[in-house]
Amino acid sequence: MIDFALEAERVEGKPPREAIHQACLLRFRPILMTTMAALLGALPLMLGTGTGSELRRPLGVAIVGGLIVSQVLTLFTTPVIYLMFDRLASRMRGSSEGGKPEASPAE
Repeated sequence: MIDFALEAERVEGKPPREAIHQACLLRFRPILMTTMAALLGALPLMLGTGTGSELRRPLGVAIVGGLIVSQVLTLFTTPVIYLMFDRLASRMRGSSEGGKPEASPAE
């Protein structure tokens, strides 16, 4: 998601907020499909009832729970953190260039 946002900023010249929004829209389905494939693959571990399933069930619960938590964190916090780092970088660039930019005279 971040790679797509950086590319949209650099190549297309989009502002960070629009770039990360476009990246989220573009990457949502592939991220969701990958997570769902792994989650559905781990469901038999979690829901199994055969011999020895009591030993494998905690592994299935950990995998499914981890995938759900990581999905939520990826889709909701990544764009927010991207924008926070962009604001921090712009503040640092502004302070290293001598503070506030000077106003240009009106014509």
